Amino acid sequence: MSMPAKKDDLAPVLVNIGFGNMVAGAKVVAILTPGSAPMKRLREEARERGKLVDATEGRRTRSILITDSDHVILSALQAETITQRFLGRPAQNE
Repeated sequence: MSMPAKKDDLAPVLVNIGFGNMVAGAKVVAILTPGSAPMKRLREEARERGKLVDATEGRRTRSILITDSDHVILSALQAETITQRFLGRPAQNE
């Protein structure tokens, strides 16, 4: 017999990706670094499809998050920092 779901079990886990911007942790499928040509192409294709979310607040893009809905989210935080936040640990450089 399964246990009834608690209210906390249904709440989405939000992860700060910088400047007060949050993403639902369960929706992110990849965290990438933006330097390569394929990543730049991915960004441009997402912009053309209307699926690009820029959360950099005008700063340099340091990581790209891909969601299960095929949205591409740009963040000014390092991929390692965001990964540590997903894991619930403080990043080494914070």
